[in-house]
Amino acid sequence: MQAYDTIAAVDLGSNSFRLQVARVVDDQIYPLDYLKDTVRLAAGLTPDNFLDEESQLRALACLKRFGERLRGLPAHAVRVVGTNTFRLAKNAAAFLEKAEDALGFPIEIIAGREEARLIYLGVANCMPPSQNNRLVVDIGGGSTECVIGEGLEPLRMESLYMGCVSYSKRFFGDGKITKDAMRQAELAARMELQTIRFEFSGGNWQEAIGSSGTARALADLLKQNDWSNEGITAEGLAKLRSMLLKAGECKRLDALGLKPDRIPVLPGGLAIMSAIFTELNIRHMTVADAALKEGVLHDLLGRLHHQDMRDVTVTQFMRRYHIDPLQAQRVEDLSLSLFKQVTQDGYGVGVDAAQQQLQWVARLHEIGISIAHSGYHKHAAYILENADMPGFSKMEQFQLGLQVRAQRGSLSKVPKLSGLVQDWTAILALRLAVLFCRSRMDVTLPKMQLKKNGNEYRIKLDKKWIEQNPLTENALQAEVKEWKAVGVNFSITS
Repeated sequence: MQAYDTIAAVDLGSNSFRLQVARVVDDQIYPLDYLKDTVRLAAGLTPDNFLDEESQLRALACLKRFGERLRGLPAHAVRVVGTNTFRLAKNAAAFLEKAEDALGFPIEIIAGREEARLIYLGVANCMPPSQNNRLVVDIGGGSTECVIGEGLEPLRMESLYMGCVSYSKRFFGDGKITKDAMRQAELAARMELQTIRFEFSGGNWQEAIGSSGTARALADLLKQNDWSNEGITAEGLAKLRSMLLKAGECKRLDALGLKPDRIPVLPGGLAIMSAIFTELNIRHMTVADAALKEGVLHDLLGRLHHQDMRDVTVTQFMRRYHIDPLQAQRVEDLSLSLFKQVTQDGYGVGVDAAQQQLQWVARLHEIGISIAHSGYHKHAAYILENADMPGFSKMEQFQLGLQVRAQRGSLSKVPKLSGLVQDWTAILALRLAVLFCRSRMDVTLPKMQLKKNGNEYRIKLDKKWIEQNPLTENALQAEVKEWKAVGVNFSITS
């Protein structure tokens, strides 16, 4: 992948949308420009988890502004991630089409643990090195990520369904800050934390760090009131809690000196942070300037410098599911060779990404065998679509699962593809590679020429070899019928 001097990250959070443009010099990232808009997307979620029209309009207006700033940057130099609200919204797919059109770049919806990994990556790269295990807590608008890591390596990652926007809307929606509402919010947050309390409580780490807007706002308030010289303390949170209850209403918090967009979500954020301090036995927390967008930048820099976390994940999955590396290599080599024969003249944007994806698919196509050989391609697809795969977006996992499911059996049951030539070509290349490598031995295969003309694929094979391999010939004839069933002509010539 080509390296770029300027890269950009866009964090589409549940509370705020953020854009960070940076310059890369000697593998170091130097900020150039920063934009932020408090879209408060999570506030637009209806009770049945649909994004309302008003929140969509706010988001699209922001994305158009971001799109103007990003205009002219190449696609590989920009990464855009959507977080919890995008994960929850039932109409996210329809909204994404409009959002990507407004921004001008594809948007990845990332899983909660992937969000946690990227947050830790951002924090760890922007703080002084430490020998301590660090607990990083990020309270976002719709979710809270907790990570324990050592150095630059995250060790445990969790994402919880509680955020400053969702909790403020749920418990303080009328703007009133009462004892009962605060107690209910804190209890709800403590219940969420029960699932991670054992692994994330004090004793598993030596230093606690908060990131993102809620942590910074709380730290600023404690410092302004002389309740903490630096960072957040349990005693300071208790005093701030009393002050909010005394105020009784969000509209009376103007005197605190907070930015206006932070006031409506302060009660929910305070309740969550108080619960975290209680359940995880935290007495003091420092606050980092970096968060998700910085993590996205560092991860993007790794991809551009051939240190892609996705490659690491694929290698780990191969070991975890005891994949036969020799067979995976055979299928990878042949499928990539066939794919390149068709796409060597170029088929528009995305060929390089499709080739990279085919490489991962070939390496992982047999992970389902660890469950059962019968229907192993279906088991493999389920794993790839639902497992936590650091570095991969949910859409990338869906695409991996789709191609793995399509490696054998009926094509008519494969979900509809985007229609791009490289998608169908990758599936055909994979199916043929699996077919020809069936013996699982290093046998001499015939010379193959795969060509595409319009809606027809044609593979040219040595006639004598075909006659000497009736099992493969029979399988190829079955392929002809499968492709015909989905409206694609596939033929064999000699």
